[in-house]
Amino acid sequence: MESVTDSIKKLRDLMAKEGIDYYVIPTADFHQSEYVGEHFKARKFITGFTGSAGTAVISQKEAGLWTDGRYFIQAANQIKGTPVTLFKMGEPEVPTIPAFLRENLKAGETIGFDGRVVAMSDGLEYESIAREKDGKIVSDKDLINEVWTDRPPLSEEKAFALEEKYTGESVASKLQRIRQVMTEKGADVHVLNTLDDICWTLNIRGNDIDFFPLVLTYAIITRETMDLYINEEKLSEAMKADLLKDGVHTHPYDSFYDDLGKISAQSKVMIDPVKVNYRTYNCIPPKATKIKTSNPEIIFKAMKNETEIKNIREAQIKDSICHVKFMKWIKENYDKTTITELSASAKLDELREAMDNYIRPSFAPICAYGPHSASPHYESSPETDVPLEEGNFFLTDTGAGFMEGSTDITRTYAIGEVSDDKKEHFTLVAISNLQLASGKFLYGSTGMVLDILSRKPFWDRDLNFNHGTGHGVGYLLNIHEGPAGFRWTFRDHESHQIEEGMILTDEPGLYFEGSHGVRLENELLARKGTKNEYGQFMYFEPITYVPMDLDAIKPEIMSAEDKKLLNDYHATVFEKIAPYLNEEEVEWLKKYTREIN
Repeated sequence: MESVTDSIKKLRDLMAKEGIDYYVIPTADFHQSEYVGEHFKARKFITGFTGSAGTAVISQKEAGLWTDGRYFIQAANQIKGTPVTLFKMGEPEVPTIPAFLRENLKAGETIGFDGRVVAMSDGLEYESIAREKDGKIVSDKDLINEVWTDRPPLSEEKAFALEEKYTGESVASKLQRIRQVMTEKGADVHVLNTLDDICWTLNIRGNDIDFFPLVLTYAIITRETMDLYINEEKLSEAMKADLLKDGVHTHPYDSFYDDLGKISAQSKVMIDPVKVNYRTYNCIPPKATKIKTSNPEIIFKAMKNETEIKNIREAQIKDSICHVKFMKWIKENYDKTTITELSASAKLDELREAMDNYIRPSFAPICAYGPHSASPHYESSPETDVPLEEGNFFLTDTGAGFMEGSTDITRTYAIGEVSDDKKEHFTLVAISNLQLASGKFLYGSTGMVLDILSRKPFWDRDLNFNHGTGHGVGYLLNIHEGPAGFRWTFRDHESHQIEEGMILTDEPGLYFEGSHGVRLENELLARKGTKNEYGQFMYFEPITYVPMDLDAIKPEIMSAEDKKLLNDYHATVFEKIAPYLNEEEVEWLKKYTREIN
């Protein structure tokens, strides 16, 4: 395999030939997906960094990688010895990509990128920067494709239909709701690039991205019909027939951009500036009216219906059973046999595979022991795999995809006796998790308002964690789902108020490079509470039922309220999970859900 240094040299040679001075390579496919299939891992190819988020900018003199706090440690390690420089997003004095380009682009120079993998909003900003410098952009060149000689092909995996007993709503009903929004916005055409929005609308799933059951598709919805752009071999004849009954016509995947150009210049086209790519935007006839607004599918799919909630509860019970059995296995065997990060991960997979309707992991597993757990998104490999030994933490952040929905659960386990400072860190994380979960709030509150509940135990001690506290979870779609989340800083795509039926993660952590990390994650269901003269009150119901390791709890730093919250949570864990365990497992669970004083 060619080195990063050689690949960057080849790219620079090609850039010089094409007259491109700065080439932007995001982590994206043609659909603005957060996680992408192997064919689209261009940023990984050119930098060597394997994390899920980041953008590379290459010039003749510099090769920059921008990524967020989840990946600072991992990225620094993976780009060591290459020409790539790490730009830590959000850190003081670190420029954003637009700021970097504004500062470095010289008069008359050119910014290049593949317009299919750059968001419309980003592409327009690059346009603006080039214009300011009397330069230009080139957006029709996939230079990586010419450099990456053994690039994997596009996925040809089959799609499958998700029955209404899982989705709780028909395709016809979903299209009717979408068209209602189109009417309200004055649109007669709605253009979609995003896979999760399209798959949700059509009640289909697939296997085109590792871990995420999505299908490579584009769509154009009008008041009467829906045009679906897909490799038609992915669909069975029965699926095509069912789609046609709902007015959904299939077309070749690659014909999408040509058909955009055929939209009437008199049309009013509804697009989401963050969710369509730059090429999509440019292929819509310039004279057509563009109505820029969020895709309605985003909020529709985030607010789970009663059928979905019932199913998700089942999925959570299944995965919680697996985690309880897994925790018992770890606790009872780490000192009797060699357990490594990878063998532990395989054991958890084995437990899940025994469950009915299990499909696959819902994202790449994070199984990290000791110093590895200090990197929030560490992924073990044969090269980095280590055994679990007494005296430190083992962190697992994993999820399962069942037909009943997706899960996302993090637990940190004390392997044998751990030091007092480690117990204190663990306990602070537990307090944070429980405080957010217990929050009661008025309808209209956002995750930005509520995040102080989770941060206060840390901020009171001049501590912090460098990632969001929680995100929405899709139903067999993306594991990170907008438009709401818990984060103390503003992010537009996570700024929506908390709505009934949303499922959000609660996952605070503490990380100490070279030593250890702690994270505890439950999923929370947003529910309506009391309604009175002050308004509609809301609350969260934790729907993950796995003990927080009492071997790592330091009760003396917990308030009476904190202890009650932990005891109440553990009582619920025992009530929900004990009926599915054998006698020995029940006795073990009693020990790890016992009351603390």
